[in-house]
Amino acid sequence: MNTSKTYRIVLRKEAEGAYTAMVPALPGCITWGENIDHALAMAKEAIEGYIEVLKEEGESVPDDNDTLEYSLQLTA
Repeated sequence: MNTSKTYRIVLRKEAEGAYTAMVPALPGCITWGENIDHALAMAKEAIEGYIEVLKEEGESVPDDNDTLEYSLQLTA
């Protein structure tokens, strides 16, 4: 039985123009791409590989299904 899982991907633009993609729900799941689309494709691939290893090791698979996210902008 497949269940749907949601993952938040945080992209950070690097000085050389590439993007680092981090998946907070999966510690250490970090990749990069030459542009946003490439970074998202690489993140999907990294998430799938991460989940596969967790399942092989009998570990639970965390996700962001119950995560709420807000951004606050502060003026200093």
